[in-house]
Amino acid sequence: MASRHVACLPGDGIGPEVMAQAVRVLDALGLDHSEHPFGGAAIDATNAPLPPETLAACREADAVLLGAVGGPKWDGGAVRPEQGLIDLRKELGVYANLRPAVGNGADLLIVRELVGGLYYGARGTREDGTVFDTCEYKPDQVERVARRAFELARTRSRRLISVDKANVLDTSRMWRGVVAALADDYPDVELRHGLVDSVAMQLVMQPETFDVLVMENTFGDILSDVAAGSTGGLGLAASASLGDGGPGIFEPVHGSAPDIAGTGVANPSAMLRSLAMALEHSLGEPDQARRLEEAVDAALASTPTRDVGGHATTAELGDAVLSSLQVPVA
Repeated sequence: MASRHVACLPGDGIGPEVMAQAVRVLDALGLDHSEHPFGGAAIDATNAPLPPETLAACREADAVLLGAVGGPKWDGGAVRPEQGLIDLRKELGVYANLRPAVGNGADLLIVRELVGGLYYGARGTREDGTVFDTCEYKPDQVERVARRAFELARTRSRRLISVDKANVLDTSRMWRGVVAALADDYPDVELRHGLVDSVAMQLVMQPETFDVLVMENTFGDILSDVAAGSTGGLGLAASASLGDGGPGIFEPVHGSAPDIAGTGVANPSAMLRSLAMALEHSLGEPDQARRLEEAVDAALASTPTRDVGGHATTAELGDAVLSSLQVPVA
């Protein structure tokens, strides 16, 4: 395997436990890696959720593998772990978040714009006590994520639905106009537009009718979790956040789960699937990505953890994955 380097950010809660299983696979595949503080753990150590040294390591890596951040320990603090994640996305320019959801007859991909909208717009408190957050988008931000979605649709069933709230929001009307104007560049892709509320209902009732969906940041944050719930749950869901060149960020979406941290029962499947996405999208190893996906599926069938009806520990599922990869278990 060509020389590649992965920056590993274990984070908080169960993050270090599931990251440990990913590191075992990285070692088995001969991929170089290094570990860096991030999130609440970094706040404890440096008073910053994204220390400069961690950011520098991420910039120099070929891919960033992230555990999970946050927990009650840091709730209400002046510095929050989640701010480190928002800052890291912005600093690395990863504007397209890919959230596959497979199960219950569905196989869909949500493409979420990741560095604009409510999470990055102007915010504050007025003198009368009104608190505001502003949804802001530039046309070029919409165009680049829409083009990524069109290109991904070309690799699947060539169907794309753009999700907005154009009957109410000016930003959504602009969004719809930009996406519609790109359709001529992709005549082989069927484009439809859908309002976010009706799409949400259909994701719950008929997720199998979707292929690729593209949407702005807040809608994507919510609907990607809806899609995961409709196809098996957040505990098995992986994600990739990609830009134009530079390292991508790959992370499970299940959160830090502080209630089970340290018990050794966390399911590492989402982390391992995130590593598979890193192999495909940033590390130039699509065949290894498929092998790892198949190994995770086999391990879930043979050695399920508690959350999916079994009794295996985190490490035992990791053992099963390595066995499926035909790698000796230490």
